[in-house]
Amino acid sequence: MSDTGWTRALSDPALEDLGLSGDLVTGEAVVLELRPASFATRALSFSIDLVVQLAVGIGLTVVVATVAPDADAAAVSAIVLGIWVATLVGWPVTVETVTRGRSLGKVIFGLRVVRDDGGPVRFRQALTRGLLAVFEIYLTFGSIALIASLANPRGKRVGDILAGTYVIRERTGAGSVPPVSMPPELAGWARGADLGRIPDRLAMAVRQFLGRAPALHPSSRQRLGITLAEQINRYVAPAPPAGTHPETYLAAVLAERRRRDELRLMAEARARLQREWRRQEASPLSATGTRLIGEDERPAQPLT
Repeated sequence: MSDTGWTRALSDPALEDLGLSGDLVTGEAVVLELRPASFATRALSFSIDLVVQLAVGIGLTVVVATVAPDADAAAVSAIVLGIWVATLVGWPVTVETVTRGRSLGKVIFGLRVVRDDGGPVRFRQALTRGLLAVFEIYLTFGSIALIASLANPRGKRVGDILAGTYVIRERTGAGSVPPVSMPPELAGWARGADLGRIPDRLAMAVRQFLGRAPALHPSSRQRLGITLAEQINRYVAPAPPAGTHPETYLAAVLAERRRRDELRLMAEARARLQREWRRQEASPLSATGTRLIGEDERPAQPLT
């Protein structure tokens, strides 16, 4: 299936009912639940951080004014300016870099700043976000950040767009989706079916759909089931028995896919053990041997 066709498949409005992150899965189609945080949650988180920063900034300013009441006004102004720059820009940049994207407010609300690929933010990304915050948050009272966040599907403000980051919710109420069980009536068909290389995103969509199906509206559930079954049909032959319910069909495909992956992984692990055993059995003088001369202990032969 071409990339264009796959994009069309996942852009079906029905799939939006799942609330999928849409682009972050592992090679084994394990979903990385990196859901963008809402603007309201981000604003509350930022408010907590801002209160702490203002308290520190005001406290340091009072200390400077108290310790050096007779100092030169220009010097005091420079020191105070440095304090506020360090508090409003240096502090959040340092905190996000050291904690990999978590400030006090984000910890409280279960948020984290990550790169677009899901990785932790670095100093460069944190610095870009911190510098742009001066313009789009402090100088404009958050109006530019609000407009940018509402216009971006991931709720990115301008600093996030330029830094290649976004804020995610680490704590979600959904939890992990349990493994899909094989429907008994399709076990025989699934074992003999030819399963092509199902794209990880499609497998992710099916897995989340099956986990959330009971909570979906009946019409959305039916539409999603049919849509996903049509996409899966492109990679499965022969077709399931006539009259098979789409959800039953999807569950059988995922369960069989997982079973074959587990068998493949077990075979690979067994092959590694066999190779290691053969190396141990080889003569110490052999190029493939790993035993030392005079070493009598021999490993047990792996089970086959």
